[in-house]
Amino acid sequence: MSAIDETLALIKRGTDEILREPELIKKLKENRPLRIKAGFDPTAPDLHLGHTVLLNKLRQFQQLGHEIYFLIGDFTAMIGDPTGKNVTRKPLDKAQVLENAETYQSQVFKILDPAKTKVVFNSQWMEKLGTSGLIKLAAQSTVARMLERDDFSKRYNANQPIAIHEFLYPLIQGYDSVALAADLELGGTDQKFNLLMGRQLQTNAGQEPQVVLTMPILEGLDGVQKMSKSLNNYIGIQDEPNDMFGKIMSISDELMWRYFELLSFKAMDEISAFKKQIEQGTNPRDIKFILAKELVTRFHSDEAGENAQAAFIARFQKGALPDDIPEIELSVAPHIEQYANANPAPTGYRIANLLKDAELVKGTADAMRMIKQGAVKIDGEKITDQKLMIEAGTEHIYQVGKRRFAKIKLV
Repeated sequence: MSAIDETLALIKRGTDEILREPELIKKLKENRPLRIKAGFDPTAPDLHLGHTVLLNKLRQFQQLGHEIYFLIGDFTAMIGDPTGKNVTRKPLDKAQVLENAETYQSQVFKILDPAKTKVVFNSQWMEKLGTSGLIKLAAQSTVARMLERDDFSKRYNANQPIAIHEFLYPLIQGYDSVALAADLELGGTDQKFNLLMGRQLQTNAGQEPQVVLTMPILEGLDGVQKMSKSLNNYIGIQDEPNDMFGKIMSISDELMWRYFELLSFKAMDEISAFKKQIEQGTNPRDIKFILAKELVTRFHSDEAGENAQAAFIARFQKGALPDDIPEIELSVAPHIEQYANANPAPTGYRIANLLKDAELVKGTADAMRMIKQGAVKIDGEKITDQKLMIEAGTEHIYQVGKRRFAKIKLV
């Protein structure tokens, strides 16, 4: 395998699409540092593991010797990214954007090498562009072209409002590529339209169009919907070590391989060896320990990784978890509908009903009694709130007494 082939194999690990691969090969053969761009809107102060999928790929490009431009969209954040939204997104004020941007930088350098990362703000060139420049930029696309974008199209067909300023977002993101003369831009699969807009605007400006590399959207703890703070299925990179470790251990054995591919820095050969070990009888839990420890160590420390694993084992009575824990899936919506007239009406799955429906107790009265006695645990933590509501999109190990266990996913 040639050096280019090896480089390309590393770049393609975990990627969804490369547009266009022949152009990327051509750029790699030029044997020069490529200008790699990725944009982040500081619309929220905290990053989760879903965000790090793209950061991990940037790290790979750093290791390959390329120039990384970590673009903070302080200007675009004040517009509000409409991607995937069915309503106009509320823009942020400048003070909030700058506060979030500062927090972002402290978090991303847990993955990226700060000495090899160029942090840029798109307000640097957008404020210089001025009103006339922005109008000229808007003239480079049409409303029909904008309505090709999936989320705009859906909102238009559903007679939902689309504000004029939202059309500026992909144009400004594309102009960022012109301003940086980017060779390659990374983004999630949901950003494809915006990334391609960069190619179009670079061509209009007489530049060689950037290669577009899209990364998949990481599923959250439920293994179904994308990782999201609003869905409460996320693992924050600033989560406490024990919480992070426990959340990772709660994912399904199948989802574990997706996390290994997109989040782990281990070689694919090593990950393949893990799969063979499980085929030969190794408990998947032991392999999941490796993943959880790696991620906790990355975002905290070696000591935190060691302690989190020890705490997790101790929490479950030093390995007393049975190997054959039943896996159950329950739907929250029918439960909420069934008890809609209750006072108070449930906002999730009531813990007593959950334990009953999972057949961990004989009935809700039995569940309440066991909770009162301190005999009910969620992920090894004793619960005392008899009115606890468990939200959809979560997956935990529930224990009643010493012998009744179930891994329950709420959808």
